[in-house]
Amino acid sequence: MTTVQIYDLAIKLGIDHDLRGREKVEKNMARRQKKFSELSAQAQAEFDQDRLKSPYSDTRILADHNKPEIKKILVGIDMEGPELLLAKQLGDIDLVLAHHPEGPALADLSDVMSLQAEVLADYGVPINIAESVIKPRISEVQRGLSPINHDRPVDFAKILGLDYMCVHTPADNMSADFVIKLLKQHEKDIDKVEDVMELLKTVPEYQEAAKQKVGPMIFAGSPDNYTGKIVVTEFTGGTNGSKDIYEKMAQYGIGTIIGMHMSEEHRKEAEKYHINVIIAGHMASDSLGMNLFVDELVKQGLEIVPISGLIRIDRTKTI
Repeated sequence: MTTVQIYDLAIKLGIDHDLRGREKVEKNMARRQKKFSELSAQAQAEFDQDRLKSPYSDTRILADHNKPEIKKILVGIDMEGPELLLAKQLGDIDLVLAHHPEGPALADLSDVMSLQAEVLADYGVPINIAESVIKPRISEVQRGLSPINHDRPVDFAKILGLDYMCVHTPADNMSADFVIKLLKQHEKDIDKVEDVMELLKTVPEYQEAAKQKVGPMIFAGSPDNYTGKIVVTEFTGGTNGSKDIYEKMAQYGIGTIIGMHMSEEHRKEAEKYHINVIIAGHMASDSLGMNLFVDELVKQGLEIVPISGLIRIDRTKTI
């Protein structure tokens, strides 16, 4: 496989596992293409062409040296200067693959956050309400990202002659889809928060994280609380959404949130509206999504070297 083929596979798998469904994603992409066609020539020249090919602006090829074949990949959650230097020192690494975005993928992270409103609409929160709540948060994230030195690790990769890419939302989609399917498979056995905790701990990544003291935790509520309606949110869609959404969630019947991570400010708001919060764990959840993605690369004969917080579970073998 080439770096471009790996990128194309990431986008395909991201759409295949998108919580909104392929039809909605493709409709959004068609709308974006139409808006692009209506722009002036100057505006088109300034437009980010990757956004016409991919619904996930936080997933990009950051450095591509046109290698004819990728055989060995250094894969981790955060892959920056130290990891890139290690890849160069190892000598036989063809591609450095990060989960968290860097370069233009990080600068444009806020673009994927609109996904959150559409997912919440599928859970019963009216789209106009979800959208109006998330929009100020998108602007906040965009402003917060603007001063960051986005291209620092990208410059490393270019000078070192390393292919470098990040796969963020597609992997998060795969992680969220996995957890949702697991909940559906065992829904008859789930009544209370402790039942969800026990179920999550059957997942190898969460088992390993628990051994490292960073496994699933109850951030709000208690183990013997009834779950009510469970939603898997803030697993995907760039980063944490608006803290103001919890009041709306409670109003529309959501009783328990399963997320990757949550700020204290967000936790207090969820608790205020009597929503149980289960945090599955950031690195473990990111690892789950990345494992599901890189397993597809392993099936193509590529060698994976895990590093930087990736809890590597190979599902191409018997777990």
